Amino acid sequence: MQASLGAIATLPISWLFLSPARIFLSLASVSEVFYGPKTLTKKGALRLPSCHAPVVQISLDLIDIKEAVDTARIAVEAGVDWLEAGTPLILAEGLHCVRVLREAFPEHPIVADLKTMDGGYLEAEMMAKAGATHVVVMARAHPETVKAVVKAARDCGVKVMGDNLGCEDKAAASRMMEGLGVDYIVHHTGYDERNGLASAGRGRISPLDDLQAVVNAVSIPVQAVGGLTVEEAVEMPKRGAPLVVIGAPLAIEAHSFKTATGDLKGLLREITRRVRE
Repeated sequence: MQASLGAIATLPISWLFLSPARIFLSLASVSEVFYGPKTLTKKGALRLPSCHAPVVQISLDLIDIKEAVDTARIAVEAGVDWLEAGTPLILAEGLHCVRVLREAFPEHPIVADLKTMDGGYLEAEMMAKAGATHVVVMARAHPETVKAVVKAARDCGVKVMGDNLGCEDKAAASRMMEGLGVDYIVHHTGYDERNGLASAGRGRISPLDDLQAVVNAVSIPVQAVGGLTVEEAVEMPKRGAPLVVIGAPLAIEAHSFKTATGDLKGLLREITRRVRE
């Protein structure tokens, strides 16, 4: 702890003039100061265990920018940390939605969930210039695409989230993406996958099924995504996944791409409070 406090005292004076979003990104680059002792992987390589503070993110999987901004405002008032321009929103509104969110919420990190599969450098650069602080690349993309996204992110001063959706071995895919330089893992059980298998009588599947294997495979922060209940969501930091994302069905009506009815602010306030306990 003394080492951590000493490190804080040595941070540049210029950081006092940065926005919280930029301070977050700068701290991420020196976050090893706050990690625990180094450990050994199964192969004997040195690894720093992830020690990321809990973060609550809302996934704005909507198709109207006004509704997205209104929902984001409710989320921010409830204490949500990160805003996500969801894939449906980007498809419906283009990168214009990222610009609008950045203008409306200048202090909040914004994840642009374009799910990049190719053209990695250009897509990441475009999202960063629009105001995103985090971009998403898929593990199913070619490794050269992942590397291109990482390079663009480094050049533009943003962070990369690697999504393991659709991978047969999600732990191995997550380890591969970490090796290519991504900053976070999105451990993802997809909407179609969940609903299709449930309709076929194969029961409920969720990211919890193989979360521990993914957490154990990497040393970077993990986010679990895919139909979690409130109780499951608030338990994520204790399970080694400190980035808690709230989307469908809790905040978003998945079948209509509309904001969920009911007391959304109260729900998000409860989740953020419990995540930080």
